[in-house]
Amino acid sequence: MTSLDIVRQYYAYFNEKNWEGMLSLLDPEVRHEPNQGEVRIGNEKFTEFMQHMDESYEETLTDMVFFSASDDSRIAAEFVVNGTYKQAEEGLPPAHGQQYVLPAGAFLEVKNGKITRVTTYYNLPLWIKLVS
Repeated sequence: MTSLDIVRQYYAYFNEKNWEGMLSLLDPEVRHEPNQGEVRIGNEKFTEFMQHMDESYEETLTDMVFFSASDDSRIAAEFVVNGTYKQAEEGLPPAHGQQYVLPAGAFLEVKNGKITRVTTYYNLPLWIKLVS
């Protein structure tokens, strides 16, 4: 399986809400670099993040486009996040089921058949505007 195949499967699992499937594709010491906040290292921290996201948001990704480095070690993904804001987070607007559609992107690194880095970017001020 190529790095591109692994990343495509990772996002397919995301859309299926198959958190165990996603975790199975991650290196135990995965580096998660979110749009906001501290870098998380390791599956345990990533699992905590995913649980929190599942409680606060209902999201599906569409219009996915993938780009692969010539050496197959890095993959970029561009997509649209279609979501529902279910539970408010500290410092963000109150949640009451607001719907949002937001462009986003991610950069992933793959080594030895496992995802070793996930970096995600989106426009937070635009998201706040969409749910306010």
